[in-house]
Amino acid sequence: MNTRQFLPLPAPFPAIPPALGTIVSTVLLWMAISALGALQTYSDNLRIGVASPYSSLLLTWFIEYAVPLIVLSVGLGMALARWPVLIDRPRHVVLLFIGLVLVFQPAQWLYIAWLRGYLDVASLDEAWQLLLKMLLVGWFSTTGTFAAILAIHYGRQARERELGWQRAQTDMLNLRLALEEQRLLALRAQLEPHFLFNALNAISALVRDGDRTLALGGIGRLSSLLRYALSASARNTVTVAAELQFVRDYLELQRLRYGARLQVRIAGDGDLLHEVECPPLLLQPLVENALRHDLDCRDGPGDIRLSFERQGEALLIRVTNPVGGPASANPGAGLGLANTRDRLGLMNPAASLRAGPQGDRFVAEVRLPLTDPDQP
Repeated sequence: MNTRQFLPLPAPFPAIPPALGTIVSTVLLWMAISALGALQTYSDNLRIGVASPYSSLLLTWFIEYAVPLIVLSVGLGMALARWPVLIDRPRHVVLLFIGLVLVFQPAQWLYIAWLRGYLDVASLDEAWQLLLKMLLVGWFSTTGTFAAILAIHYGRQARERELGWQRAQTDMLNLRLALEEQRLLALRAQLEPHFLFNALNAISALVRDGDRTLALGGIGRLSSLLRYALSASARNTVTVAAELQFVRDYLELQRLRYGARLQVRIAGDGDLLHEVECPPLLLQPLVENALRHDLDCRDGPGDIRLSFERQGEALLIRVTNPVGGPASANPGAGLGLANTRDRLGLMNPAASLRAGPQGDRFVAEVRLPLTDPDQP
């Protein structure tokens, strides 16, 4: 049997520590500034007829000017990263700058004077002249470096605050999504037993009447309904056409109980219903509510109407039944309309359910937008 050998993957490059990255970037920046400064000095010397090697000018610029400012940039940057309280208030910024002037500036003067051989003074007058000469050195570069480090630090803080705000927003959205999903699952958990209870109620009525043949047929229909309910409730949306077919099957089960009294008129069943999405088990609670307040409240044939109509960019679904008569003997758990309204809102905030009496009929009206709310 042939075996295939795999070479081990090379170890990834270790991440550069932030402090080392700051030092490297600072050195490179001041090397670039030194190169430009040496080039300017070289050009000025050529204009006055002085020949000086560019390499020596570059070395002088880097050692005399860049090295102290590199030390200042790195030291100040690391100090602010560790103790941001140093500049959390305007007065702290002023005090830090004054301390910088009193400590760093004299140190820079002594460093440059040492490099240039100016420290060999024989009298106080020579020392005074050296001080006057050094007073003009380094102010601009020191102040500019201090301002640049402050700007970088404030920019980093602003980015960290923005990233923190974005993370907080993302966490809040994730938490809200998780809560909405749990709420939807809770609604489904309430709805499915509610549907099952009412379907079993229809079959139990047949059993009480002694019609076992119809009861067995009802159990078979109930099995088909439960298969759809279980598969549909595992999805967030289904088509209105699929829901309508489920309602037709549900009505056939209820017909075993009510017989010829069950009269339901359906209008507007067209191709559009195959394109519109809705929450699973949307129509069944509305039809069940109409059955309970129609056939269970009076004698004679029922008068339940279910219609589908396009109105602009929405599909309007109406389930109506007559108003009046004594209270239903099967009032239900009161979950159907409330859960339907909540599940519509979770699917699409623009979807709605309105229910209430209109004249001599009770009307449950569902409005489903035809456009996806997440699309521009």
